[in-house]
Amino acid sequence: MKRAKPTMRFRRFLVDVVAHTPLTKMVLLLMVLWMCFSAGIYLAERGVEGAAITSYGAALYWGVAAFSTAGIANTPVSGAAQLIGGLWIVIGSVLFFGTIVATITTYFMRPMQRPHKMIIDTIEYNLEQLDDLTLEEIDLVKDTVDVLIKHVEELKERQCGEPGS
Repeated sequence: MKRAKPTMRFRRFLVDVVAHTPLTKMVLLLMVLWMCFSAGIYLAERGVEGAAITSYGAALYWGVAAFSTAGIANTPVSGAAQLIGGLWIVIGSVLFFGTIVATITTYFMRPMQRPHKMIIDTIEYNLEQLDDLTLEEIDLVKDTVDVLIKHVEELKERQCGEPGS
């Protein structure tokens, strides 16, 4: 059997993460909110004397620095900008860190919720790894497969013996 290259495994991992976790949607939501809150900060600070946020680009930078807790962002001057900035810091931080937790949790909980096709794909992927097993591990796999075959045959017998089948 051919062994999968590390780049293929990584690519399969990335496709799996993007397809089956909230990562993509949450990153998109985070980016849209970042741009909206930055626009709010810019508009609230525009024309205020002593304001350090004088362009939309500076507001975008402030948005990243503020919610990432880097502590290097200039403080907004106007009350409205401080309110908008405070909301962004809370919402942005919750979304950012929540996305990380949700993605990891979803990825590792999926094996418990996989449909039949995913189970078969997983078995096929793991069969590619047989070349790396020791003789003892191969014997264990054989014993496990024998038990699985016996279990499948028992399931078939039960289903064939049920009324209406």
